Amino acid sequence: MAVSNLSPAPRVSASSRSHPKAKPGYGKRSVPDQRPPHEGDFALLPERERHIAGYVDALPEGAAMDIKSLARSQPLYGQMAVGSALRALGVAGHLRHVRCLSGEGDQVRWVTRTFWSRVARDNEWWDAFLAAEERRSAPQGAAAPPPPWVPDIPAAPEAPASVPAQPPITTVPQQRTAEPEPQPEPEPQPEATVDRPSPAFLVLARLGRTDSRLALSAADCAALEQMAAEWFARGVDADYLTHALTAGLPASVDSPFGFVRRRLRDKIPPRLPAAAPAAPGTPVRRLIIECTECGTPGRPEAFRDGLCRPCRETDPA
Repeated sequence: MAVSNLSPAPRVSASSRSHPKAKPGYGKRSVPDQRPPHEGDFALLPERERHIAGYVDALPEGAAMDIKSLARSQPLYGQMAVGSALRALGVAGHLRHVRCLSGEGDQVRWVTRTFWSRVARDNEWWDAFLAAEERRSAPQGAAAPPPPWVPDIPAAPEAPASVPAQPPITTVPQQRTAEPEPQPEPEPQPEATVDRPSPAFLVLARLGRTDSRLALSAADCAALEQMAAEWFARGVDADYLTHALTAGLPASVDSPFGFVRRRLRDKIPPRLPAAAPAAPGTPVRRLIIECTECGTPGRPEAFRDGLCRPCRETDPA
């Protein structure tokens, strides 16, 4: 009679391995109120997911959670297997990838974090947790204004016993305000040439160095350059485009040109309208979730099991 494999997850000592730390503000973040580790943790998961879950669970706070670091630090599974395992762990409710706005004032930046839960959580729990996390990370507002019954002008101090005579006030003629010098117009960006390829062409040319399954020829890059340039026209940068093209690759890619062309067409982000100035007091979105499969960002309520709608409805490209 067949017996189900319910062996506990191997407790890999992450501290004994040279697992890298993420940049400050990035990396692993454990959810609060975690129960103590138990040998039966992750016993219901398949063997690969059970191993990766045990390894991630043992990592310290702030450990790097990108696929390359996880694949390099444990010997059993490569990048493809680790990526598939992380997707499965997200669907099972153990993790969520998010982008958080970190910093205050003009010193703000988006950082990528992975929230980890030893216990599998449902979508409602994750939505509530991420909403609370966004409120917690919001900066404290300025000091509250005084109540309406407090006068705006403070009471005048008591006059001293003797007030010396004030000198006569000399009227100074109003000075002419110097007109501001006209600011030079920004120089247009140089057009792409043979010696200076466009940013879109560079991203395509470097795909093969990022992942050999997407190696493109010079002719392929030239044919796809206009499609990639449309992404830049919609406000994304080179890192965003590279991640969108390389995330969640299949085990083999028969036609890198056709695969990249399809992703450039199917995953292009929407064109955003011109941003209107925010009204005073309008809250700023400080946390967005990333799809565990393709890395597309969005509001937490738009995701189910850590996946965006296209990745839930279709198989990975």
